Amino acid sequence: MRGEAFPQVPALYPGEVVHTRVTPLRYGLRHRTYFWLVDIDDLPALPRLLRPLARFDPRDHFGGAAPTLRAGVTAFLTANGVTEPLGSVLMLCHARVLGHVFNPLTLYWCHGEDGRLVRVVAEVHNTYGERHCYLLSPDPQGVDEVPKDFFVSPFFDVEGAYRMRLPLPGDRLDLTVQLRHADGSRPLTATVRGTRRPAGPRTLLAVALRHPWSTAAVSLGIRLHGIRLYLKGLPVRSRPTAPTQEGML
Repeated sequence: MRGEAFPQVPALYPGEVVHTRVTPLRYGLRHRTYFWLVDIDDLPALPRLLRPLARFDPRDHFGGAAPTLRAGVTAFLTANGVTEPLGSVLMLCHARVLGHVFNPLTLYWCHGEDGRLVRVVAEVHNTYGERHCYLLSPDPQGVDEVPKDFFVSPFFDVEGAYRMRLPLPGDRLDLTVQLRHADGSRPLTATVRGTRRPAGPRTLLAVALRHPWSTAAVSLGIRLHGIRLYLKGLPVRSRPTAPTQEGML
């Protein structure tokens, strides 16, 4: 059974993404947007006129070939040694909006049949069209650390580790991802904050009007900030071949 803290879904989280760089130069960005929290087996059923504002397509996740989101999650977990039967899987993401989607980070909270949190999958997309998943076993505070092995920003090499604090959202969305290097430096910290709203048609229309074509704005914002960093003299790193992952259907 689900515990009392298990959130009601679907839900919308209007909020803010903040990135703070401290080395080799200081730079910060803020972007206001909104996220969906959904049960992958019970996706929102929207009125026909609002469907272009929120579409959840398995092709946008994992390897893009899984017939369902559940199949994609299960294949990845199984390939990585997690064979416990799953119950509910909650996904935090951007939905496809007006035919476009870009998810720098999609999160899957994977629960066992008894409602216990089994694993968290953090799916990362870069602007080169590549995808990579990290498998986490968070502590009671939602924290785990994994080696960085996927190229995301053209201004960081593939080195160090990510310390991720990923508690399951409730009334508040409060996530932190911090890049840590072996020398003890912490060059980048990203936070995601938001407040839960019921995912009804009125709320969706309101946030969509406030953040029109939200996923395209995310893609454009990343590129504009990249140009600013380049003009500030930050050196561009060569992009290695993305690692192959088992179970990425």
